[in-house]
Amino acid sequence: MRSRLPASAMLAIAVLCWSLPDAQAQDRGPSAAEVAAIGACAEANRDSVDEGERKCIFKLVADRCIKRTRESNAETIECYDVELKIWDDLLNKNFQALRAELDEEQVKKLREMQQAWITYRDRTCGFYYDKIQGSMAGPMGAACRTRETARRALLLAFFRRL
Repeated sequence: MRSRLPASAMLAIAVLCWSLPDAQAQDRGPSAAEVAAIGACAEANRDSVDEGERKCIFKLVADRCIKRTRESNAETIECYDVELKIWDDLLNKNFQALRAELDEEQVKKLREMQQAWITYRDRTCGFYYDKIQGSMAGPMGAACRTRETARRALLLAFFRRL
């Protein structure tokens, strides 16, 4: 006698299979060309955080990615997350390079500054969910995380030149 799965189990399997492609799509990492484009833009605008913000954030990766998608919220968030990965790596490299140039007291202040910034970024970007409480909160929060991380990466690189 064959055992049959309960209807609830069948439904759970169907939902899992239906959502699997989206879960895999969200794991896309940045391409070498995307990493190089942002790196080159950040370097070309290294003397002005404002210029770096205007020329490098969103325009080279996220905006182009969003134009190629069906523009669902999940796809839009994925586009921002791909760019976020690039800026987060750049932020970490800039942080490490800056830290290596500082004395012990300055390193302590740098860590405090970064911890305060992380709290600021998380609370600011999290407020989209608190305020909007709707489907657009996801893409807007993702854009905020990417933008704030990019700004910080540019600022840390600027501090190295002071």
